[in-house]
Amino acid sequence: MNRKSDAEDTVQLARLARGWAEAIVSDDPARIAAFMADEWVIVSDSGIDPREKFLSLVESGALSHSAMDLRTDPRIRIYGDTAVVTARVTNTAHYQGESHDADEWTTDVFVRRQGRWLCVLSHITPAAPG
Repeated sequence: MNRKSDAEDTVQLARLARGWAEAIVSDDPARIAAFMADEWVIVSDSGIDPREKFLSLVESGALSHSAMDLRTDPRIRIYGDTAVVTARVTNTAHYQGESHDADEWTTDVFVRRQGRWLCVLSHITPAAPG
């Protein structure tokens, strides 16, 4: 890829990261799913969860978010049709009636398919205090 294309992709991926955070807070499964490839998974301290499970929790209301804020500018690295986006995020999730505040580092792996960037993997790690 040439530098101009990488620069344009970097801007697009930064917008996607912010748009996805907005979609999560919308609690709209279709809006959230628009950012995900069919094989998307999330990796967290509880293991690996597939797209279907995550979206069904949102659809049922068992999982919702009232806040999702990027605390750092996303670090974006592009490798052809694959991109890695890392940022620090704070969020407030509500899971099965309990509120959970989190400060996390997130890494999302995107692939370009038919001209669109779709996330195939999200990994979250708690941020160290301070």
